[in-house]
Amino acid sequence: MTSTSWTLLLVGVALVLLLAWVGFTLTRLRRLDRRVGRAWDVLDAALARRCELVAGIARDRAQELGADPTAALGAAVAACRRPAGGDREVAENRLGRVLRELPGAVRAPELDDAGWRVGLARRFYNDAVRDTRALRRRPGVRVLRLHAARPLPRFFDIDDGLDAVVGTAGPADRH
Repeated sequence: MTSTSWTLLLVGVALVLLLAWVGFTLTRLRRLDRRVGRAWDVLDAALARRCELVAGIARDRAQELGADPTAALGAAVAACRRPAGGDREVAENRLGRVLRELPGAVRAPELDDAGWRVGLARRFYNDAVRDTRALRRRPGVRVLRLHAARPLPRFFDIDDGLDAVVGTAGPADRH
């Protein structure tokens, strides 16, 4: 074989390896994108369930709470259902602050369970976002502009008091 043949062979092998890497990376990016979507759906459902439980407490325990806390719960629930400016994090933070001020006597056990589920769902969602962003920041992915048309997913950070969900006592361990 001549040196030209060897060069063409090496270029061909390099091209095949590059195409295989691009295919693998695109498949991984698509899977991560689906993972982010599924994790968001679970988080959204957990937030909606918590919001409905709070609405039920505001409705059913209005006599025990009094006018001001009931009004605060109602406003927080309304903000969660239709966040102003589409900023869901602000609305959920507001709801979290109002929930922390609720007396323990009116808190339903389902509400604590829903809070733990929100914390776990948020953690899974943010883990999926972190993995996606890490892969998209790699030099080869950026240079080849793989998935450049898709928006970069955003973290969902709320102050729900459950930042250390893993490694702490769960709802069953607190009783």
